Amino acid sequence: MTKAGTTVAAAQTPAPAVRLNRRRGIELALIVLAVLLSVYGYCAVGLARYGAVPPGAAGYGAGLGVLALVAHIAVRVRAPGADPLPLPIGVLLNGLGLVLIYRLDLETPGDRAAPAQLVWSTLGVGLFIVVVLLLRDHRVLQRYAYVCVAAALVLLTLPILFPAVNGARIWIRIAGFSIQPGEFAKVLLAVFFAAYLAANRTALAYSGRRVWWILLPTGRVLGPIVAIWLLSVGVLVLERDLGTSLLFFGLFVVLLYVSTGRTGWIAVGLLLAVLGAVAVGWLEPHVHGRVEDWLHPFATIDAGQGPNQLAQSLFAFAAGGVLGTGLGLGHSILIGFAVKSDFILATAGEELGLAGLSAIILVYALLVERGYRAGLALRDPFGSLLAVGLASILALQVFVIAGGVTGLIPLTGMAMPFLAQGGSSVVTNWAIVALLIRLSDSARRQHDRQHDGQHERRHDGQYAGQCDGRETP
Repeated sequence: MTKAGTTVAAAQTPAPAVRLNRRRGIELALIVLAVLLSVYGYCAVGLARYGAVPPGAAGYGAGLGVLALVAHIAVRVRAPGADPLPLPIGVLLNGLGLVLIYRLDLETPGDRAAPAQLVWSTLGVGLFIVVVLLLRDHRVLQRYAYVCVAAALVLLTLPILFPAVNGARIWIRIAGFSIQPGEFAKVLLAVFFAAYLAANRTALAYSGRRVWWILLPTGRVLGPIVAIWLLSVGVLVLERDLGTSLLFFGLFVVLLYVSTGRTGWIAVGLLLAVLGAVAVGWLEPHVHGRVEDWLHPFATIDAGQGPNQLAQSLFAFAAGGVLGTGLGLGHSILIGFAVKSDFILATAGEELGLAGLSAIILVYALLVERGYRAGLALRDPFGSLLAVGLASILALQVFVIAGGVTGLIPLTGMAMPFLAQGGSSVVTNWAIVALLIRLSDSARRQHDRQHDGQHERRHDGQYAGQCDGRETP
């Protein structure tokens, strides 16, 4: 065989397939590790509380393992080039959340949340599988941008028609069944923001009128930005939900900066957010009360009324120290009714210590980084913005919740992704992981097509040179 024939044969070697198969092998190994760590935590709780392994440990491990395995098979079939880390991270965080909720259930035998959370987790993995199997191309979502924003607005306004729960109107409760529509709305809004900014990024970055040092876009382009700000403030006023308001507006500002590359938008966004939060904080009693608790977390102790939730959370973190008290040996149940939802991070901080809490935050950071990595690798603007938006949702949630329970910012009442009790939250987070899987697979495919195209061009150049009399093909 001539040298040219050897070159052609080498070009046809299926090297990309080997790389993709290796990715799925890494994913499977990490999933097994995540399940084993979750089962270990479940057993550690039982050993600490009763001196014996809980009788349901095998069933818990088998159930979590089957869910993770089915999800892995769906990724292997439909998204072989996807990033191997998001799915194992989701399994690990979800499994750890079930362990923490089970541990807190032992303190409240009449209010067991772990079985319901397991059902919601199953539904979330089911939605993950549906998205991975049916959504073959993420660019299809761009066609339904305005449908998504209309559905998001409907979901956001529905809780206003129902009674407030713990001072906030963010829940729909019917016949003992509850759902938080805002959790689903955030994904729909991310799709709309990505589609709108991908279509108008040039006008936002380079057109308009300069006011002082800021180049303001035209009214047609600027109008939706002002509308989003009014929407976030309206959610804050009508539903008394500081967390959702901060999340929506923060998401839009992040995507606005990414699409235009202008840091001035960050300054404008922060200014508008501060103005809205300060105004509502003074005028709305529920939000004002949370601000007061943040400014004076030990005021109730000084008044002889005992520690409030934030004070108990700070005590839990202090009791945990560096290495923690051990799973099942803490006293964070003293925080009250929100310990399984808003303050579950305090349980992790007390029983796993600063070391365990730092590890959890780093796992979240790794998941966010993989989302940003997919956004940087994608060539189409919509997919890139969508990946950044979904990763930013997770980043903003972790920051807002961790900041609230540690006293860095006022409490918001949001649920920690995957860890906290909340069916709507865990289902939505699995949908986010599924979309990141799909986006990372598209990024890998685009990279491989570009690599193959460059290889073919180099081969054609070599072949042309060989046929030019320098070498006989």
